[in-house]
Amino acid sequence: MVRRWGAGAALVVMLAAAAPAVAAEADGWILDAMNRELERSRKELKLGDYDPAYFVAYTVRDSDRYYVSGKNGALFSSTRVPHRLAQVDVRVGDYEMDSSEDSEFSFSPNQKWIPNTLVPIEQSPESLRHVLWLMTDYKYKAALVSFMKVKAKRVNDPKTSRVGSMCRAEPVRLVEPPKALRFDLPAWEATVRKVSGVFLDYPDIFDSSVETSAVRLTRYYVNTEGSRISTTDLYYQFYVTAVARAEDGLLLQDTVTFYGRDASDMPSRDTILKQTREMADLLVRMRSARVIEPATVPVLMSPEATGVFFHETMGHRLEGQRQEDEEEGRTFKGHLGQQVLPAFIDIYDDPTESRSNGVALNGEYRVDDEGVAAKRAVLVEKGVLRGFLLSRRPVEGFSASNGHGRSDGFQRAVGRMANLVVRGAKPVPHARMKQLLLDEVRRQGKPFGLIIETIAGGATNTSTYGFQAYKGMPRVAWRVDAATGAEELVRGFEIVGTPLSSINKIVATSDRYGVFNGYCGAESGSVPVSTVAPDALFAEMELQRAEEGKERLPILPPPWR
Repeated sequence: MVRRWGAGAALVVMLAAAAPAVAAEADGWILDAMNRELERSRKELKLGDYDPAYFVAYTVRDSDRYYVSGKNGALFSSTRVPHRLAQVDVRVGDYEMDSSEDSEFSFSPNQKWIPNTLVPIEQSPESLRHVLWLMTDYKYKAALVSFMKVKAKRVNDPKTSRVGSMCRAEPVRLVEPPKALRFDLPAWEATVRKVSGVFLDYPDIFDSSVETSAVRLTRYYVNTEGSRISTTDLYYQFYVTAVARAEDGLLLQDTVTFYGRDASDMPSRDTILKQTREMADLLVRMRSARVIEPATVPVLMSPEATGVFFHETMGHRLEGQRQEDEEEGRTFKGHLGQQVLPAFIDIYDDPTESRSNGVALNGEYRVDDEGVAAKRAVLVEKGVLRGFLLSRRPVEGFSASNGHGRSDGFQRAVGRMANLVVRGAKPVPHARMKQLLLDEVRRQGKPFGLIIETIAGGATNTSTYGFQAYKGMPRVAWRVDAATGAEELVRGFEIVGTPLSSINKIVATSDRYGVFNGYCGAESGSVPVSTVAPDALFAEMELQRAEEGKERLPILPPPWR
């Protein structure tokens, strides 16, 4: 599979054998209606002599979203959209073997109707229960079919031991107080106009856009184990993108992005304007920059680029479900307790961390999408593999989730990254990293090395149906001359390689750490994530030519010129 990514009040979590009903607060009627329908399903849902459901879970994702976009000094969109969506999980069987093992999750081929997952955006308990009733009925019947397929498959299954279908989990009771979504719409509209107007001064940038959004996402969750959860998260984003063509027709793009978990995290208009102009100036310079030819050279990555690198090469391959899936490459299966990275590197993922050096982390949450309390997952310690990102899907050697079951609300939750943190035990002062790069370049007799400053994102393949490789797509990079140390802006290349080889080429990390916020798309949809990482020096990295897609420049100049 290919994955891509492009970055309050005190709470108490009570774990108990049975969680009592939770008092309604604000939109507490939603949790109450979910609980009532769940209880009805738990007691009465059964078809004839077939097995009843042993596990049922309801999720409602309630989002309130502002969105503003503009170009060339004018607004193109300004909306506020409330949206509520339900998700139902029904399982037949037991924790050792259930219907979820049917990866195709099919229903009768004669099925002509599928229930809608939208729920009312105004207070209407009966309307909400009606949606949950129809979805539960549909999912239960489908689970019965799936369970029969799972049992039939086991007849010829060569496996002599099994890890089970679902980890047990203590019920969680957590109801957070309401959070207000603060978004000064007129002020942000004015900022979008002002920032998007910057590009009127750059005729070589033929297209651009400015977008900002603010989202309040409340997740309501109940299950037949006794969990009753309501959590609210705020997400703010400001995004500027610009597009130009080099003199040879190669497409060039760059962005400026800001993320926050509160209105106070967002920058001032002057800060956004300053960084937008710096990006535009650099993009214009990029039009005449040198194109890097394929090579293998030492590379110094900024914290942002290092974060993307670890996200692609390590993060996805440490997602728990990949260790048991026969269609996955299972890069690290069987490597627990073994050295997989240089001994000075540690990696963990901690959804409970809300900030790093004052920067808000996009991947923070308190309870995951399977109702399990979030907790730190130690992945690599002194270069030795210690664990995986675990959902409630069992993995050999682990009997419980570590709170990393994540979903976009449409797909079933699986183990995913949240806040991936990379630490170097022997930090080198940031100011010395370029000299270390030059030392390595000269030691190898290479004509140059590279400094990768920003990176658009990456992609990786983890399945057995392709090469176990990754690709990173730098946006801003500098060629460092071996003789003089002079830096020259370059373009037109990608970094590629195989994970096990590349990660062991790291020879040093710095004392400077940075945050890369974004969104990651994989099997369970797009989820907010962060990485925290230092500068990293690689003894060598392979460079390949980027996809060219060359076209002529626009024939006429922009209308305003």
